Amino acid sequence: MIKSVVLDQATQAVQMESFWGEYWMKNVVPRPSHVSAHVGIFVEPFLTDILEGTKTIESRFSMNECDPYGVVKSGDVILLKQAAGPVVGLCRVRTVWSYQVDPETLMDLKETFGEAMCANDSEFWIARADAAYATLMQIDNVSALAPFDIEKRDQRGWVVLKKRSRQRVLWED
Repeated sequence: MIKSVVLDQATQAVQMESFWGEYWMKNVVPRPSHVSAHVGIFVEPFLTDILEGTKTIESRFSMNECDPYGVVKSGDVILLKQAAGPVVGLCRVRTVWSYQVDPETLMDLKETFGEAMCANDSEFWIARADAAYATLMQIDNVSALAPFDIEKRDQRGWVVLKKRSRQRVLWED
């Protein structure tokens, strides 16, 4: 996957969106920037739940300390890609919570965030019982996009397209 090509495709896709046209051009396209751009791979029904606004918290659980844990920050942009399909939307990360997971923490996450995650089914939580890390992201400004394909051949469920600059921003335009 050539990252600049994906960012160019996303730039074209959001130009007509009122919120995204300005946000994307101001915060994502000029490099360096103070936000990162990510591609999240989504399966159903979670992708549809996000696009319809019923899922307001996205979660990623892992056994290893891997992306997006410790990488995604408030204000970042997530391109929403169907598993084995095209990019079909995007959203902004409003708030991020990172956890080292144990059984008690997992139960707390279920009770606190389960409904907003659309994770009310016990199978969801059973499948994550061995996780050591969790990243929860409150998302907003969800927009569907005209689908576009990106080249991605690996099994990762999360890809960082553009990392934020480590340089401090001295002033805003």
